[in-house]
Amino acid sequence: MSLANFLRPHTTQSDIAALLLRLLFGGTMAFSHGYGKLTGMTAAKFPDPLGIGNAASYYGAVGAEFFCGILLAIGLFSRVVCVPLAFTMGVAFFVVHKADKFQTKELAFMYLVGYVILLLLGPGKFSLDHALFCKKHGALSKGH
Repeated sequence: MSLANFLRPHTTQSDIAALLLRLLFGGTMAFSHGYGKLTGMTAAKFPDPLGIGNAASYYGAVGAEFFCGILLAIGLFSRVVCVPLAFTMGVAFFVVHKADKFQTKELAFMYLVGYVILLLLGPGKFSLDHALFCKKHGALSKGH
């Protein structure tokens, strides 16, 4: 592989990187965080950091963490689902853990940055988004 090829944007390497980032940030959010909330918590006991009610906060967090996490991992509506994921992690970082030391809120920050990167990067060629939408529309056929 030449240096020019390695440095060129939108190569197979960036598509593999997008795939790995989607699997890491989507999969771990869904199964390490969202699934636990979905199966082991009730809306009545969930915190209400935005003042919208415990139930709305709970369903919003579960929807983002579990369902959007799965969609991101498989690469379906990737950029769209990054928005609620980033929002949820923004609330965790800036509101829920506002007064905590950085070490306590570091994970929320890392997820937030990962979702913003994926929002900007796009899902890459190894995604359902690419398979479903890019080949049918010439303007989107660049892989993003």
